[in-house]
Amino acid sequence: MIKVSLIISVYNKSKELDLILHALSIQTFKEFEVIIAEDGMNESIRELIDYWKEKRELTVKHITQDDKDFRKNKILNEAIRNSLTDYLIFIDGDCVPHTNFINAHIENFSEKTVLCGRRVNLTKSISDKINKENILNLNYQKTKITEAIYSSLNRHRTEFSFNIEEGFIFKNKTLRKILTNEDEHILGCNFSIEKKLLERINGFDENYEGPGIGEDSDIEYRLRLIGAKFKSVRNLAVQYHLYHKKTIEEQGNMEYFNKVKESGRYYCVNGLIKVN
Repeated sequence: MIKVSLIISVYNKSKELDLILHALSIQTFKEFEVIIAEDGMNESIRELIDYWKEKRELTVKHITQDDKDFRKNKILNEAIRNSLTDYLIFIDGDCVPHTNFINAHIENFSEKTVLCGRRVNLTKSISDKINKENILNLNYQKTKITEAIYSSLNRHRTEFSFNIEEGFIFKNKTLRKILTNEDEHILGCNFSIEKKLLERINGFDENYEGPGIGEDSDIEYRLRLIGAKFKSVRNLAVQYHLYHKKTIEEQGNMEYFNKVKESGRYYCVNGLIKVN
């Protein structure tokens, strides 16, 4: 029985997506569907998804749209409409999840609460060493972080990664209270939420047509207006961000976000439902 929908936003990254799907195939929690929300129609991604559908190791759904610049929020809304469950986990198409990633989100579920995770940011040299073989051969329960990364820590300190502390798992409640005190904010590549909460604010605002703010800061702001709670799953729901050149956030997004805050409205007009 499918209990949760994992939504992966993707744009032209078939190699990275393949690594993610391999990591999803060894999740400790099995009752989930994968919705690949592709902002475009890349042939290599379509072929990859067809391959995984034939393998039948995962329940995979592929949602696409024409490639017309950055329209991540639009394809995310379409993924929400196509989800089969009442609980949604969002990740990006360059973030490889720990084998206990989905279970960490499920175990920490609380009504009317958004679970907020973080990520380890890998350098290019380390990202290039990650392949499906070392993902499938991992013993996460013993090493806590990926064998491919951990074995490189002492030998390649200068090329390792940023936010390495995000790769460790801590379950002690006292320690977690200290570590996660200020981390109850949405990062678009790692959060989970009840579908009904997103429906109440009308989903993602499609007026954001560039990277940054629209897929995290904006919905967090609007969710807080309806009284949603936020809980950190930092050092529980672990994921590893594969290297790419830094994305430049659109200046227009901040200008639009300021208008949203001035209005004080939680329900966007260009979201799951189009309001005239």
